[in-house]
Amino acid sequence: MSSRMLEGKVALVTGAGRGLGRAFAEHLASLGCSVGVHGMRENGPAEYGEGTTLTQTALEIGQTHGVKTCRVLGDLTNPDHVKQVVSSVCSELGPIDILVHNAGGDIAAAGGKPNPNDAVNIKIEDIRAVLDRNLLSTILVCQECSRIMMPRKSGRILTLSSISAFKGIAGSSIYATAKAGVVEYTRCLAEQLRPYNINVNSLAPGDTRTGRFLGTRKVEDARLVTDGTLDRVGVVDEVTRVVEFFAGPLGAFVTGQVLRVDGGSQIWPA
Repeated sequence: MSSRMLEGKVALVTGAGRGLGRAFAEHLASLGCSVGVHGMRENGPAEYGEGTTLTQTALEIGQTHGVKTCRVLGDLTNPDHVKQVVSSVCSELGPIDILVHNAGGDIAAAGGKPNPNDAVNIKIEDIRAVLDRNLLSTILVCQECSRIMMPRKSGRILTLSSISAFKGIAGSSIYATAKAGVVEYTRCLAEQLRPYNINVNSLAPGDTRTGRFLGTRKVEDARLVTDGTLDRVGVVDEVTRVVEFFAGPLGAFVTGQVLRVDGGSQIWPA
């Protein structure tokens, strides 16, 4: 199979300034994709020491992999911003073939973290922030990209859920609820878009050693090994490689699925 198997395709990766999002954008670019690199803040890549600016990140990805990229800013909980993000990528790179909706998470920028960790006493503004950033943004972005893909009868959509969606976690109640919603929305969208030849799937990572993950919690040294056991924190590349399956030829007849990439921390039916 060609190492540039996605040559000529256009991808939009949301939340691509750092962490898994940047890794997804890098990997798709290495496969030949032109990539729209989305972020909510221009200086987002610097917040956990994973870069400088979103503009520089997009430039580096393009130069490293010899593809066209564009940097797009927008708040994906705002329908007008979503339309502008999608329109800008289409104008600069062409119609979107692949969407990887990575934006979300249970925390915001350093110093701007809501507290979604108390199922009883969580504030209403924090509930809204977590639900909007994860579930609402997924719905809005997938809607807008679907409208681009449907007339062409072709496209791949990959949402980012979480293993939190499959097991009640008291310390992450609203986040887990939002990601469970993402899973169900993904399945419903997959059913609706089957006649249009559009594959819709979800990737559910477990603990992954991004700058944000390591910068916001204590992790036992034994879980930071990179081989010899599956009882550890995953490395970014182990999650990133799965996107190639969903976006490439091997995923052509796969839709409506959720794949947990967690080293087997959860072993039961989804």
